[in-house]
Parts: sequence; structure tokens; C-alpha cells
Amino acid sequence: MSNPTDLSPLLAQIAAALNRLAPKPQPAPDFQAAEAFVWQPAGGGFQPITKVNRVPLGLLKGIDRTSTILLDNTRRFAAGLPANNALLWGARGMGKSSLIKAAHAEAARAAPGLKLVEIHREDIASLPACLQHLKAAPLRFIVFCDDLSFDKDDTSYKSLKAVLEGGIEGRPGNVIFYATSNRRHLMPREMIDNERATAINPAEVTEEKVSLSDRFGLWLGFHNASQDDYLAMIRAYAAHYKLAISDADVQREALEWATTRGARSGRVAWQYIIDLAGRQGVMLDGH
Repeated sequence: MSNPTDLSPLLAQIAAALNRLAPKPQPAPDFQAAEAFVWQPAGGGFQPITKVNRVPLGLLKGIDRTSTILLDNTRRFAAGLPANNALLWGARGMGKSSLIKAAHAEAARAAPGLKLVEIHREDIASLPACLQHLKAAPLRFIVFCDDLSFDKDDTSYKSLKAVLEGGIEGRPGNVIFYATSNRRHLMPREMIDNERATAINPAEVTEEKVSLSDRFGLWLGFHNASQDDYLAMIRAYAAHYKLAISDADVQREALEWATTRGARSGRVAWQYIIDLAGRQGVMLDGH
């Protein structure tokens, strides 16, 4: 007769139930599956991108010095040398994210172990979890966040500060962080001014907000394109995709296109090229 006080069977059943409920361990990410990935925090995984939407570095006109600085920094990082986190800020549509993707492609030619990982702005709080996966891999990673900015009551910037420099562990040696933003300090000026005006110590508020962008060793500014730079973009795209158009038509049509949109930028130039290619029945990469 079994001992009525013997709880071993019950404990065994509880242990088995808990094992069934426990989440199955996630397999290690396969970073050899692609050259670029998107971090998916909900599943704790990395979505491979088989074809990155980017243009060759040589087609990015009007940002030659900026291109050289970022490419040199990226190549040093890929070679295992010291390199800085980079913040690309400024005018919309001037090729900030395009430059990051193009610089990765150029640097990866000599260093195939260099991977690009995109993290969405709304997932920035999960960056520490993302880095835990990356630091365990024998590769090097550019973690890229497009259109990074923070608004009032958003405290996730504090987590980013700790990851970039200030935390006890800091940024893994095989990871560098590149971000684009329309804001130099990643936060709206009125947000900083309002908090400074109502704070007991206004200087401390400003320091807390601005110190996030200080974590980026490289600040690369982008400004609105001149007319000459805008036309150079159009000509470079037209030559690359073998579009038939005279220089006189480029001047007339492309400038009219920019006027109707109220801006001259790389994005506007590309949109004109899409329209031109569509009219000529020419296929473009990714379109």
C-alpha cells in the first residue's frame, strides 16, 4: 500500500506540466542566411533580407565628403579597428539611410562577415535583447535605426544611452550603431525648451536630453541640395539606368518636377527617375 503522505507522484506531475508550459529554447540565429536582417523582438529572431533595397554608393551625389567619412569609419570597424557610432542628421530625402546601406555594401566586399541589422524605432527598447544575440556571434554587425527620434514622455532614450556608452556592459565590441534622424539632438527643440523652462535646474534637463546625441562619435550633417547637385543626381541615375534623355530635357523636366514638389533632394530626384523610367518602359532595380 502506498504511503498517503508521499508527494512524489504529484510533484512529478507538476514538474512535467511546467516543462510543457515552458517556452522552447530558440535556436541560435543563422546569420549566414543573408547579408542583412531585421530584428523582430516579438519572436526574438532576425528576419533575413535576401535583397537589400539600396543604390550604389557612386550614385549618391552631393554628399561626397560625408560618404568618405562614413565609409572609412565602416571599413575600420569591419577590419576590427576602433570606430565610432554615427548619427546622420538633417534634411529629409538627402540619402541618409541610403548612405548607410551603400557603405555597408562597399565595406562588406572586403569583409563578408560584416552584417547589417535594422531595428525599428518603436523597438528601440528591445535593443539590449538584440545585442545579446549579436555579441555571441563570430561576426561584425552594423545595427541601423532609420528616422530615430524621441518625443515627450518617451523614456526609451535612456536605454539607448546606456547601450551606446554609459551602461556597465556597454556596446559589444563586434557591434556598431548607425542612426538617421531629422533632428540633430534626436528630440524636438520645443521639448527641450519646455522642460528646461519648468525644471528646478534647467541646465540639468538640457544636459540629460542632449547627452544622448553625444554618444555618437560621428555627427554627419545633411543639407538641402543645390540645383547643381540635384541635376547631378538626375544625370547619374539616367546614365546608370541607360535612360534616353537629352541634357536640355533633364534641365527642363527635372527642375519642373522639383518645383511642383517644393524641394530639391535625392528622394525627389529618384522619384523623377521612376517617372521617367516608367514612361520609357525601363525596369529599375527593386521597382
